[in-house]
Amino acid sequence: MKILVPISNVPDTTSKIAFTNGDTQFNTAGVQFIINPYDEWFALVRALELKEAGKAEKVTLLHVGLADSDATIRKGFALGADDGVRIDADSQDAYFVAEQIAKYAKDNGYDLILTGKETINYNGSSVGAMIAGFMDLPFISLATKLEIEGNKASLEHDVDGGIQVVECELPLVASCAKGMAEQRIPNMKGIMAARTKPLTVLSATTTEALTSVKSFALSTGRTTCKMIDENNMDELVNLLHTEAKVI
Repeated sequence: MKILVPISNVPDTTSKIAFTNGDTQFNTAGVQFIINPYDEWFALVRALELKEAGKAEKVTLLHVGLADSDATIRKGFALGADDGVRIDADSQDAYFVAEQIAKYAKDNGYDLILTGKETINYNGSSVGAMIAGFMDLPFISLATKLEIEGNKASLEHDVDGGIQVVECELPLVASCAKGMAEQRIPNMKGIMAARTKPLTVLSATTTEALTSVKSFALSTGRTTCKMIDENNMDELVNLLHTEAKVI
């Protein structure tokens, strides 16, 4: 079994967010980029666990991005991925990214494609489902458990009031949520090996992006709280009518 793990290159959660060019571009100056945590902690680590258990022969990373993402891909190598592919393109459009991944996966015969449940920069949670749609494969979203026996997969995900167990045959696509695996820290052997693992760069295929960024805006954050004396009901009612906003 071959496993493909698409990964995103995202700003570290401690990064200071700012925008340039009239608030149309994210300002990357001084920003540390990392593997999207949901892709790393849940999708990639579970793929590696399956390989270690003898259920998979190979784990490949796939990223759609430019050369400045190579260091992030090699962080995935340090954790244990066997090789990687970077599709050389710059796009913030989920449709474009998903179709690039699907085209590559179709041509290379992967049995299992694992993504994180979403990325921490855009929180779109749509790429996994789009990949499955392009490839006409089963898709299980927000999976918290995955077991493989032969050509059959058993997955769990949370539903309202309980847990749903789903079984289907490979190949399939799943997005991975908390519970799928535990975070790992690369060891020195993995870090050293990451330098020599193969990273293939491919040109993007012709795909039209369906969305574009018009502008960015920072969150207003939390506002101050106005305290009203418990005995002053009239003032409270007045403020609810004149100042309170429904969020």
